[in-house]
This record gives sequence, C-alpha cells and structure tokens, in this order.
Amino acid sequence: MRRLPLITYAIIAYMLLAFGWWSVLLLRKNEEAHVANVNELAYRMAVERRIEAPADFRETQRYRDLTSQFERQQAMIIGEAVFLVLSLAGGIYLLFRSLRQEISAAQQQRNFLLSITHELKSPLAGIRLVLETFQKRKELKPEIQQKLSTNALAETDRLTALVNDLLLSAKLENVYQINEEEVDLGSLIQDAADQVAMKYKTANIHVDIETDLRPVVGDRLGLTSVAVNLLENAAKYSQPNPVIHTSLQRGGARELIWEVSDNGIGIPDREKRRIWTKFYRVGSEDTRKTKGTGLGLYIVKRLVERHGGTLEVMDNEPKGTKFMIYLPTKGAD
Repeated sequence: MRRLPLITYAIIAYMLLAFGWWSVLLLRKNEEAHVANVNELAYRMAVERRIEAPADFRETQRYRDLTSQFERQQAMIIGEAVFLVLSLAGGIYLLFRSLRQEISAAQQQRNFLLSITHELKSPLAGIRLVLETFQKRKELKPEIQQKLSTNALAETDRLTALVNDLLLSAKLENVYQINEEEVDLGSLIQDAADQVAMKYKTANIHVDIETDLRPVVGDRLGLTSVAVNLLENAAKYSQPNPVIHTSLQRGGARELIWEVSDNGIGIPDREKRRIWTKFYRVGSEDTRKTKGTGLGLYIVKRLVERHGGTLEVMDNEPKGTKFMIYLPTKGAD
C-alpha cells in the first residue's frame, strides 16, 4: 500500500507541537499573572498594615484563595490542552484509517482489474488461435485436431470457472442460499483431489479420510468449491513439485476436522488476516507470477461460515501453509 507524502506527516507533527507550545505559553502567562497578583496583594496588605511580616502574608485567606484560583486555572489549561491533543490525535487516526481503507480498496480493485484482464485475455487468445488454425488449415491430422480441441475445451473450462467464481463471490455478499442436503464430505474431497491432480500433473496429493464419518448437511456445490479452491491454491503456490496432504477426521461429537497442507511458499504472519479479503493477493513476486484473481480464499471463508464452520490458517512444518476447517456434522456419534 502506498505511503502518504512526507509533507502530510510534517504538517501533523507541526500541529501537535504547536498545541504543545501553546499550552506551555498559557501556563507561563498564567503563572506570571499569578505572581503579579500575589505581589500586588502583598504590597497592598503591607501598606494597609494588615500584616506585620512577609511570612504572615502566606497565612492569609486572600493568599490561599488566590493560590487556589491559580491552581484551578493551571489544571484547566492542562486539561484543555490534553483534550485538544487527544481530539486531534483521534481525528487524525480516524482520518488515516479511513484513508488507508480507501487506498487499500482502490489497490485491490486495481489488482483485480489487472488480474481479471490477464485471466480473460489468455484463454480467449488460446481459443481464438485454435479456431483460426481450424479455419486456415482445413485438413489436419486427427491427433492434431484432438489436441487442439482438448486445448480449446480446457481454456473454455478455465473461463467458465472464472465466471462462476465471480458470480459466486457476488452472491455470497447477500443473496447466497444453501441448498441443504446430506453430503459425504470424504467422497467429495477425494473427487476434488482427483480433479486437481488431473489439472496439475506434477502435484503429489495425499488423501487421508477416516472411515465411518457422519455426513455434513450443506450445499454440495459450495463445499466442492471450497475443496477445489484450497487444493488448487496449494498446487499453484507449491511449484514446481507440489506435495499436498488433505485429511478428514472426527473432531468431536458433532464436528469434522478437515486439513489441507502444502510445501509451498507459505503466507507471512502479517498477511494471514488479510488473505480472506476479496481480491486480495499476497504481495510477493512468487504470487504475482501465478494465475488468480484473489477470490479463492474469500469464497472459501464465506462458504465455510455459511455452513456453520470455522477456518484457521497456520504455517506448515518445515515449510508451506496449513488450513484447518471445522464443520458441524448431522447427528451425534
């Protein structure tokens, strides 16, 4: 995120120092006025012979009243100065927080537009190339036709997945409704792992599903999206040789624990709370080289929460990332 210009910090520092200096001047002026009032009162009482010695002056009620008034004025000045400084600091903090949010939102929008443009251009260019090849070269060997058709279908599937993610992320804002049914989560995870393994040929995916698990009640398509997004993220960010472990086991009377871990680049601690934000992508060079729109983990978190579950992210040992999902099951063991 971009930093504010240095002149902004200089102006803020000047304002705070100005308030502090103003407070010091007021305190000094008040003290000088008090000293002048005390001297005037002492002189007048001495002339009027109300006191016999200078020490007697400090025992008079009028001196005590004058001193009490001075102390109240000093406390009032300090209190007002503290209140003004705190008000200014609080206002600046709120302004900066709002500004940071605006800058972050603008940056995320920019990143999204850049990534979505690339994600759209690449498959469209591939499909166009295939169609032009078929158009210009009427007679192609069957194996070449098969290869080109397979490539075009793969690019079409990629576009379809992208559009589906965009539509799903929009629905998750407020109109998404769970189509409840009993789901065998273990079987669903195995199917998702097979799907990702077909797409990422170098990925070594280990699936460990505990037997006789109770089903979860939820949306099959939504849970499939969760599984595919997590496994694809693990494969994308663990190149060139992804090693992925996913497991499902009992976590309690009414809970399943689902784990997905990889040996990839990992997620810095400072980024762990931000990865669930829509369109956000971890800002490393490795991440920027991978395909994506920053919607995957946003969709995962929202879907898990809609199913009454919770999700955690942590470092994997010795390297990589581990996601832990806790989902309620139907009935009790």
